This record gives sequence, structure tokens and C-alpha cells, in this order.
Amino acid sequence: MILKGGHTVVDWHCHILPRMDDGSESPEESLQMLHALGADGITAVVATPHFYANEDTVEGFLQRREAALAALSPHVDASCPRILLGAEVAYYPGIARLRELSRLTVEGTSLLLLEMPVARWTEITVCELCELSAVRGLSVVLAHVERCLAYQSGGMLRRLLQAGIGMQVNASCLLRPGRRRMLRLLRAGAVRYVGSDAHNMTSRAPMIGEAYRVIGKKLGKPFLQRLCEQGEHPLG
Repeated sequence: MILKGGHTVVDWHCHILPRMDDGSESPEESLQMLHALGADGITAVVATPHFYANEDTVEGFLQRREAALAALSPHVDASCPRILLGAEVAYYPGIARLRELSRLTVEGTSLLLLEMPVARWTEITVCELCELSAVRGLSVVLAHVERCLAYQSGGMLRRLLQAGIGMQVNASCLLRPGRRRMLRLLRAGAVRYVGSDAHNMTSRAPMIGEAYRVIGKKLGKPFLQRLCEQGEHPLG
């Protein structure tokens, strides 16, 4: 157990739906991933299959997602975390003009998980992210930002944070020697979401429980509890 007292502990980024993308290849593998997450103290998992606007329509994606969930649901038992539907949406210039973008948010919330280019973001990109937040009313969360931060200036990051843009880190980056920067960003409130980004039970298995325990050890149990309570709020 990561936290006592019935708190929701969320895996915010997981490719757990079977045959949806490069994640789980079968309902049986998805079930193994769910059991691993449940045994690790995770109580809710956000299913975030990849969405690429140049390969799929929003409606087509949502239909495939529902079919994948329907294939998995009969296998799910009481020991499994609650599954919430979402998407890992690949950013592209002009994404703010995609009218159906809000349909890709995390189930029951306005949270939109965006996969950003692993490169220096331009002024146009920053303005578009701010537009998604201010004009479209979406709570933008940047996926696995540890891959991108080294390319960005401190001033750019401050602008994004001031605009209410959230950040998610993968559990794996908190289990490596170079985790100090991510822990500092967590402590400062810049990073608010942690995800396993698990794809399978072999090369990219769930490791998020250990990451949460590292946070509790390094930043303190009260901080970990506040982080989890903050995650409960958008889920209702």
C-alpha cells in the first residue's frame, strides 16, 4: 500500500488497452498489467492509447477505444484498478483548430495529455499550448516531460506554468540516478502527474508503485499525500 486512508493513487499514463496501439497485445496481457498495478497500490489507471491526427479521425479512434475496452472488461476483476479512458495525443502545429479535441480528454475531466516533440519548442508552439488552455478551456498536461525539458529555456517553462499547463513524468525517470531535477519539479508543483507509460509486462512493464514510494521517501509522506489528493480532484 502506497498511502493509507483510502486515497486514490493514479497511474496517469498507461497503454493498457489491448491491440489499440503499440501497448498491450491481448486482454490477457492487459489483465496482467492491471494486476501488477493493483498489487503495487495503484487504485486508478488512465488508459492513454496514442492518437495521431494524421492517421485517424477522432470518431474512429473513439470507436476503436470502446471496442478495446469491451474486449478487456469481461476479464477485469475486483483486484484491478479502476480504468479511466483517455488518450496520448500527439501535438502538431494547428492542433488548437481540431474541433473535437475535447473528446480526447481524460474521462470525466478537462485534462488533455499531449505528447510533445522531443526538440526545442517554437514560440508558435508555446502560444498554441496557451491557446488550448485559455481559449479552448482544456487542462493541458504535457506527457513524459523528462524527454523534452533539456531542449527548453527556463523562461519558456515559466510561461507554460503561468498559463496553467501541467506536466507528467514517467515513473522510470524517478528510478534512475538523474532523478533530482524531476524531484525538484515535483516539489515546486511544476510536475503534478506521474504515469507508468507501461506498454507490456516485459520491456516496458508498470513500475509506478516504486516511483511513488521514492517520492514519499525523498519528499516526505505529507507531500506524497498532497500529490495524490491533488490527483483525486479532477477525477471527481
